[in-house]
Amino acid sequence: MKKYWIAFIVIMLAMHDNVSADFIFSKGRILKVSLSNEEEQVVHTAFGMFSHDYHVVFGGYAILSASSKLLIGTLGKGSEAEKLLDQQALQDLRLHPEAYVIKVQNDHICIVGSDKRGTAYGILELSRRMGVSPWEWWADAKISKMDSLVFKNGFKLFEYPSVKLRGIFINDEDWGLTPWSYLTHEPSKIKGQIGPKTHARIFELLLRLRANTFWPAMHEVSVAFYLTPGNKEIADKYGIVVGASHCEPMMRNANAEWKLEGTGNYDYVHNRPAILKFWEERVKQLKNSDNLYTLGIRGVHDGKMQGANTLQEQYDALTNVLKDQREMIRKNLNRDVEKIPQVFIPYKEVLDVYNMGLKVPDDVTLMWCDDNYGYIRRLPDSAERARKGGNGVYYHVSYWGRPHDYLWLSTNHPAQIYTQMKMAYNKGAKDIWILNVGDIKPGEYLTELFLDMAWNINALTDNKEGLDKHMLNWLTREFGQKNAADLAEVMHEYYRLAYIRKPEFMGNTRTEEQDPKYKTVSDLPWDEQEIKSRIAAYDKISEKVISLSKEIGATKQDAWYQLIEYPVRGATEMNKKMLYAQLARHGKASWEQSDKAFDTIETLTSKYNNLGGGKWKNMMDDQPRKQPVFMKVPHTTSTAPMPVSQKALVTLNGNQFSKFEGKAPVGHGLGYEGGAISLGKNSSVFYAVKKIRTDSVSIEVALAPNHPVEGKLIRFAISLNGKDVQIVDYHTVDRNEEWKRNVLTNRASRTVRLKVAKASSTGAEDEIQIKALDEGVILDQIKILAF
Repeated sequence: MKKYWIAFIVIMLAMHDNVSADFIFSKGRILKVSLSNEEEQVVHTAFGMFSHDYHVVFGGYAILSASSKLLIGTLGKGSEAEKLLDQQALQDLRLHPEAYVIKVQNDHICIVGSDKRGTAYGILELSRRMGVSPWEWWADAKISKMDSLVFKNGFKLFEYPSVKLRGIFINDEDWGLTPWSYLTHEPSKIKGQIGPKTHARIFELLLRLRANTFWPAMHEVSVAFYLTPGNKEIADKYGIVVGASHCEPMMRNANAEWKLEGTGNYDYVHNRPAILKFWEERVKQLKNSDNLYTLGIRGVHDGKMQGANTLQEQYDALTNVLKDQREMIRKNLNRDVEKIPQVFIPYKEVLDVYNMGLKVPDDVTLMWCDDNYGYIRRLPDSAERARKGGNGVYYHVSYWGRPHDYLWLSTNHPAQIYTQMKMAYNKGAKDIWILNVGDIKPGEYLTELFLDMAWNINALTDNKEGLDKHMLNWLTREFGQKNAADLAEVMHEYYRLAYIRKPEFMGNTRTEEQDPKYKTVSDLPWDEQEIKSRIAAYDKISEKVISLSKEIGATKQDAWYQLIEYPVRGATEMNKKMLYAQLARHGKASWEQSDKAFDTIETLTSKYNNLGGGKWKNMMDDQPRKQPVFMKVPHTTSTAPMPVSQKALVTLNGNQFSKFEGKAPVGHGLGYEGGAISLGKNSSVFYAVKKIRTDSVSIEVALAPNHPVEGKLIRFAISLNGKDVQIVDYHTVDRNEEWKRNVLTNRASRTVRLKVAKASSTGAEDEIQIKALDEGVILDQIKILAF
């Protein structure tokens, strides 16, 4: 019996030792932290953010102490945390910039970063695990309290970014961020000033989102970033790599700064000394800061390069510009010019010059752009992928320009972003990712999705389930598990409906077109049944949001309104305003219904701007650029008949195939009905249809309007019962009319007429085969039209 008691005591002691070896955050506990004063500024900034979070969650305080169980350090600085890591962990860290290790060992937790930002991300990972949303300030996502949080003994986490430089571009800020900053958040007598208080909040958000790069606002309404005292210093404090857009070389916002500090014309060819002086003054100013230098030159703001008219003249000018800029970096920043991050962005006439054979230094990153509507125009070829500087992508979820702006609501489909950026990464664009976020709000979810992919490209499973899980997890974090599934259904429908046509595009108007007809609201090509069906679909999700809002706690109501209710109800009312107006023009509805929707949008926006006691006053503008689509619709009577849609006899979604050959098709939830599939090159899908009893048949194939991935074509082959194979290309040229239609509808369509072979007259079904001949084919729907 005595032996049994001894064994029992040994087991209990072992269990006690194991439990006590865990590291535990607990309510009211003073948390002692070891962190050297010699650590870089951003590390201490991150610790300050974590300390704030810890106090809110647990009510205790995190304090620096020589005797502690939370140990933090950066590789190579001789910290106690580093000494606790094994050689394998240290070797892993040495291989990856901005990596971190979190390890729990014998009731101690150590965080070691491979560099200053790696350490900062490791610290803030603790905040993530405490349930703190990156949007705790930017969307008022209130932090919930906890009694305890246990990190098990032996816990280990090693992470590093997939994309080297990743961040956001504040752009088209005229109606949101700029007035909100200088009038509300950081009142200034200087009109258009976005100061260090505002940027501190932006940079805090970037650290929480594990981003590291920032392109500042650069429109004429805003004071240039480096002309506002304190902005440079706050970027340094948060360890942010500040860069600039394609038309702002050498960290100079020529749009705002040349007229203040330049001399003569902004013309490198004829005014080279003044241009070089202008650039060099800024380079000297930033000697001890982290920056990403844009090379090359365009005109002031987003205009054509001055002083060089022909392609050859532009080629000669850019060749010399690159030499001068590189020498300037070598002279003022680092004799080894390759140590300084640099990017070249082939865009507009600069792309034409690049295609002529412009020699861009091998260590400079090439950055490729989407078409402003989320479809990447060009990806690196094999030679470009082999470059030392690598490749990057500049991408939009907000845009000002033709064929129409989308500056109000952020409705790009998550699956569009995912499929485009995943393809870009797979094609070697993994060195810089920059997202044009407009004013940040209301693009919170899409921004986080983009930056989550940039941090860990494999965090999402490459299919619809992976994307659905990401959104569900996001909604659960923000609003709890109880309503997350219902809410996910709402948001999927919100993005699906906007994929068919964005709220900003509902007036059937266009921007920057010569033809005056595009300045007047007109009918969309939908019949009465389609219009009423769309209104009903929007009403359903809007009513669901209103119902769910009653179940959201008081502390989450402001976040709920910003992240869910305003965008969903705003999009609903915009659709009702424009669609009821279309019906009313034809005598099929009351104008009162359209007018009421307009008034509701105004009421919703007023509430947004008064949230939090006016915290967001001047942030949300439901009429950016005063486009016709945002106004109350004029009461007119149409003299033309109501549009009549051509009805398909059969409509099949891409995912309704009966079999496939080659690589299995993958769905991501994209498409007019969410059934689009990505079809691998040289892979085929087959669709069984009821026997066709005519000599021929017209088939419309609808696809996502992607641009060619390799080469200049994007093609598919289509056949019926293996006969009469037709090869179809659907690439567009620059900004031609077809491209405009495609991006306004998120659809490229081709109609073919196929012969029905007599030999196929037996049997109950015919078979349509579609084969992708190039990469990037996303098949949405197949429609069999009237025979």
